[in-house]
Amino acid sequence: MPIYEYQCEACQDIIEAQQSLSDKPLTTCPACAGTLKKLISRSSFQLKGGGWYSDGYSSSTGSTSSSCQAASPAAAPSCPSKADCACKCD
Repeated sequence: MPIYEYQCEACQDIIEAQQSLSDKPLTTCPACAGTLKKLISRSSFQLKGGGWYSDGYSSSTGSTSSSCQAASPAAAPSCPSKADCACKCD
């Protein structure tokens, strides 16, 4: 269940509440009975496992991924707009 933060508009106290997504937001401060306002806070984010970074984009030599440059020109993907193409296959 997500944890939501609320701030009282009267006493400026910040509280946390563990609520289901279907629960209604809290409206009354438990300390002073003032009006609560829901805060937008940072969420935690973790990448776990191998993922794209360790699979080819983290080389310390500065070279790009070999999927495009190692391919022969005939096997290179066709780009719809050569001017905006980010891969250097041509």
